[in-house]
Amino acid sequence: MTEAGKDTLTIRRASVADAPAVLRLFDEVIEWFVSIGNLQQWGSQPWSTVPRRITQVTDACALPGAWVAQNALGEVRAFLALGEAMPYVPAPDGPELYVRVLVASRDGRVRGVGRRLMAFADEQARAAGLDHLRVDCYGGGNGDLVRFYESCGYTHIAPFNVDGWPGMLLGRQL
Repeated sequence: MTEAGKDTLTIRRASVADAPAVLRLFDEVIEWFVSIGNLQQWGSQPWSTVPRRITQVTDACALPGAWVAQNALGEVRAFLALGEAMPYVPAPDGPELYVRVLVASRDGRVRGVGRRLMAFADEQARAAGLDHLRVDCYGGGNGDLVRFYESCGYTHIAPFNVDGWPGMLLGRQL
């Protein structure tokens, strides 16, 4: 990204060493969610203070399909984890790439990085000889997150519920 006032971002493989920076992204987004009254999606407690979440993020950073977008200063501004489908969604009908995690800074200097990482996921699928991707997201609230994925070319497959948490499974054919 090179627009005026925007950070130049580089996408690189993530590692476990990136977990603290990725946890800061989650904390930043949760702080924003709390400010807009969205306590249902990820709760109100910073993930960097929740042992289960620290483990989840560290494990995600170790995945072979884990990527970060960082600025010229080396600051992680977004995180993407690709791989197999999550265990709480139906098995795929065929080979696919699954977007397991996407989180991006709310900083206006990196606006659009989430969309850029979704396009990167498409590139990774093509490079692997795959033409189908799926993603799941929070299906409650005002529907903004579902609309974001729809704007990236995904369509509804099925709603689901995990312990009272409403989700939406979406898919995309390349």
